[in-house]
Amino acid sequence: MKKIIVIITLITSISYGQSIERQVIGSAGSTLTDGATASLDFTVGELAVTTITDGTTTLTQGFHQGGLQLSINLNAVAYLQGAALNPNTGEETLMRDDLRIAGIVPTTSPYSDNATCDAAVFNTTGTNAIVDWVWVELRDATDNTMIKDSKSALLQRDGDIVDTDGISTIEFTIVSGNYYVSIHHRNHLAIISNNTFALSKTVTTVDFTDGHNQITHGSNAQTTFGMQNGIVAMWTGNANEDTVVQYSGTSPDTPNILSEVLNAAGNFLNFPTYTISGYNENDVNLDGNTQYSGTNPDTPFILQNVLAHPGNFLNFSTYQILEQLPEN
Repeated sequence: MKKIIVIITLITSISYGQSIERQVIGSAGSTLTDGATASLDFTVGELAVTTITDGTTTLTQGFHQGGLQLSINLNAVAYLQGAALNPNTGEETLMRDDLRIAGIVPTTSPYSDNATCDAAVFNTTGTNAIVDWVWVELRDATDNTMIKDSKSALLQRDGDIVDTDGISTIEFTIVSGNYYVSIHHRNHLAIISNNTFALSKTVTTVDFTDGHNQITHGSNAQTTFGMQNGIVAMWTGNANEDTVVQYSGTSPDTPNILSEVLNAAGNFLNFPTYTISGYNENDVNLDGNTQYSGTNPDTPFILQNVLAHPGNFLNFSTYQILEQLPEN
């Protein structure tokens, strides 16, 4: 009789598991470990759900490292009427840089982003000397009341608006596309382009100063009064920082100047002829001095603008010059 021997071999498999606790994943990447036998390296960037480009770099759908940014470059050109009035002899096509010469242009922007620049930026003289800070906006192509990006910038004497280094074109961290361009100043009426511009990494020039090819939205949104032939500039005189320039009437700017002068710390006798020296929104002609009446007052510039406005047929001092932004 044959014997059948059945050998049953039992193989026991024992596994030991280690766990890594769940953690928040950051875009910069990291290494996670359980402290014993396992580690995990990862890099995760920003998620792009569509294909986007700045005209040079293209990001397709998926995760991309945070260090890679899309940007556009803008060369905006504008004139401030206040700084262009009574130009220096032989420099009639340039704005005055009295504030820079007086050393009173602040290194911190007066606008909401509180951007800063090196004081050495104000050492540059000539055509590229700095006149003042301005505020630049990019607005949505389908809704020109919607601000897509904005930042402080510096205005040169020839009208070029540059970044805070005083030299470079303005760079926005935003995808390329069509945008309206808007320029603001603390005591001038703001302006916006009538049409959109295709902006990308390649520098695009948007020139608001060419009187022969006006690109400004609205009616008489800029002025030729006191300007060189063929040049238009942003209206000065918005001392109370609303959206209207008015000499007298319901929303005048002149009382703001008078109040500032009468309440000045050094004006013990409350003379309206007292002069305040310094960086001040009531300094309508941007010469570094604010005066209500006297030898070099700011109020006549407001009256002159109101009377010179093409829409003021009857020469009323109460006429209102309205800012021509779409939301107004």
